[in-house]
Amino acid sequence: MYHKILVPIDLSEPEMSEKGKAAAIELAKMGKAQIRLVNIQAMTPLTFMDYVPADFDAQLRSNTEAELAKTAASLEYPKELVSTALRMGSVYVEVLAEAEEWGADLIVIGSHRPSMSTYLLGSNAKTIVRHAKCSVLVARN
Repeated sequence: MYHKILVPIDLSEPEMSEKGKAAAIELAKMGKAQIRLVNIQAMTPLTFMDYVPADFDAQLRSNTEAELAKTAASLEYPKELVSTALRMGSVYVEVLAEAEEWGADLIVIGSHRPSMSTYLLGSNAKTIVRHAKCSVLVARN
C-alpha cells in the first residue's frame, strides 16, 4: 500500500481540490499513510514589482501558509500524519519536485474534466501524470 501521499491543492478552487483530498484520505486510511498537502504559488513577475507592496511575497506566503494549515486541520485524518508544503514557481515543476524530495509514492490530484482549452493548451495534471516518478491518481467527478 502507499506510505506517502502528496495532494496538490488549489486554494482558489476548493471544489476541485476536494476531490483529490477525499480520494487521498480513503487511500491513506488503508495503510495509515502520511498525507502532504502542497500548494504552489506563482512568483510575482518583475514587471509588477513597482505596483505591489515591498513585502508582498512575504504577505502572500504568510496568508497562504495559514490557509493551508487551516485546510490540513479540517481533514478527517490523524493530524500527526498530515503535513503541508508551500512552494513558489510553476505548478507541475514544483509538484514533481516536492514528490521527489519528500519521497511520495503516490500523487493524488483533483482535476476538471478535459475540455477543448486543456486539449489545446495542456494541463498541469496531464504533465504531472506524464513525468511523475511515482503513481498518480487523477480524481474527477
